This record gives sequence, structure tokens and C-alpha cells, in this order.
Amino acid sequence: MLFVCYPKCTTCQKAKKYLDDAGVKYTLRDIKADRPSAAEIKKWYTMSGLPLKKFFNTSGLQYKALGLKDKLPSMSEKEQIELLASDGMLVKRPILVDGKKVLVGFREKEYEEAIK
Repeated sequence: MLFVCYPKCTTCQKAKKYLDDAGVKYTLRDIKADRPSAAEIKKWYTMSGLPLKKFFNTSGLQYKALGLKDKLPSMSEKEQIELLASDGMLVKRPILVDGKKVLVGFREKEYEEAIK
């Protein structure tokens, strides 16, 4: 499993603790230091079945500073993916990738089902 997070984020810390307490083995990747590529984001987005907007950290400072709430609806999928790949802080986190599933954000019930 790949666990993509921002170590200073409290939600990421909760998710990491959940995985650690459950004894799950994973590779940790700091989204700020090693941001996902456009190809990875496209793959994860496709695997997740979620709308692309769910991959944006809508409560983040960068999202607000760029005025993305108003800009995203007129952007193409390719432009949105490239934007996400340009700055790890624009990406909602944590992201848990296990080869079959991709979870974005942390909801304990989803994690519980994913690690069964």
C-alpha cells in the first residue's frame, strides 16, 4: 500500500495512526516533498471512481488563493490534473492506494473496509 500524506496535517496523522494501530504495512510518501505526477493522479482518479474535484484540497490556502472554486468548472480534465500535479498542497490528503482501490481523505469506515 502507498500512503500519500502531508506529515503536518492532523487528518493525515489520524489516518497514519489508524494504519499503524491496525498493523498495516505501507510506504509513506510526503506529498509536499514528492508530489504525485500527472500520470499518477490520472491513474488514481480513474481507479477511485470519484469526481476529479474530490482530489482538490478545497479547504487549503493555495486552492483559495488561486480562486479555484470559480475556475475549476471551466477547466478541462487535463488542465485540472496538471494543476494538481504542479503543487502537492492542492491535493486532498491523505491518499491510500492499494493497487485496486484509491481512498482520498480519511474516513475510518472506508479504511476499515480497505484493509480487510
